Amino acid sequence: MAVYESKTNLKDMKIESDDMNDEMMKGIMENMKKQFEKTFFLNFNKYESIYEEEQKLEAPSANSNGMVFKMESSGDGGKTYKNVKDKTQIVEEDFFGKEFLVSDSLKVWKWELQSETKKIGNYMCYKAIHLDKVTAEDLKQYEDFKKQQETSKTTFFVMEEPKDRITTVWYTPEIPVSQGPGEFWGLPGLILEANFDDTTILCSKVVLNPKNKTEIKKPKTGKKVTKKEYESLIEKQMEQMKDENGAIKIEITR
Repeated sequence: MAVYESKTNLKDMKIESDDMNDEMMKGIMENMKKQFEKTFFLNFNKYESIYEEEQKLEAPSANSNGMVFKMESSGDGGKTYKNVKDKTQIVEEDFFGKEFLVSDSLKVWKWELQSETKKIGNYMCYKAIHLDKVTAEDLKQYEDFKKQQETSKTTFFVMEEPKDRITTVWYTPEIPVSQGPGEFWGLPGLILEANFDDTTILCSKVVLNPKNKTEIKKPKTGKKVTKKEYESLIEKQMEQMKDENGAIKIEITR
């Protein structure tokens, strides 16, 4: 079992609105920051793994005027099951109260092994990188986003022009399993750290041969859909939530 801490730098996120004052926008930004600091558990064996977020209860935050800021995502990721032997992945997703089992083939990572090494905890790790080239779909999404922002009153993200994406990971052959956090896998050792975009996922604890072993089972709860079908469903729902200006409304209550 391995424990991972995930953090995302929100340097490219800002709020611009004519309907909110500085204190309200600051409160939302602080809440968003907390949403991007998470703990995950990876239970694994030689071929299979289950990756899931730590479940915890959090009290809503409020500012001095009693204003409550509550950000809820449209879909909360559940367990991610990976089988590196048959190259399959199944993800439990909860989307507006409906449960889905999203199945797909594992992403093919074309890792370039590097000579750099470093210690993470007690484990010697080696560096590997993967390059994702910008696609025509990425460029179209960027152009569509720019058009939407021209008429939107409230802006949360400043989307930069798409560039080639480099993913950097550190893996340890001392734990010889081809597993890792999230969608990462495919190296001759457990991945203990992953860096991509503005996100870092870092392993904080490893327990080998634990006394209380977690049985790794394929998720079974939810409607079975492919990844493309699920993405299409989300896109349709998000379109329905937009107002006449193409913005998604966020309610702030006392």
